[in-house]
Amino acid sequence: MNKPAVRDAALLVLRLILGLVFLCHGVTKLFIDGMDETVGQFSALGVPQPQNLAWLTAVGELAGGALLVIGLLTTAAAAVLMVLVGGAFYFAHWGNGFFATEGGVEYVSVLFVSLLMVVVFGAGRASLDEVLNRVDA
Repeated sequence: MNKPAVRDAALLVLRLILGLVFLCHGVTKLFIDGMDETVGQFSALGVPQPQNLAWLTAVGELAGGALLVIGLLTTAAAAVLMVLVGGAFYFAHWGNGFFATEGGVEYVSVLFVSLLMVVVFGAGRASLDEVLNRVDA
């Protein structure tokens, strides 16, 4: 099915859901669990420079999620989030098997591939990227 309207609708739904997931994770790290807890978790996982990377991850998830939702700088935001998910894959999930119920790579693999789809196919026409692109033309 090669219909641009269907593709754009699918990209919109994908962006909205992914964006909300990352937004919620960023809010949780920053405001609900708090950064002391997040830094402690990063430290326990053996993440190098846990203080810096915990802050980078929390702010990246919050900002990247918001950018995905509104469709602004979408491919860049998705690429940055792919790097963060890659770090989570390596430090938090790699040694725990496949299934998410056991802390495995299942969930982060789905996130990574979903973000890859946004990087490859872009934001779609229902995005600020597209609106701003039309203004330049």
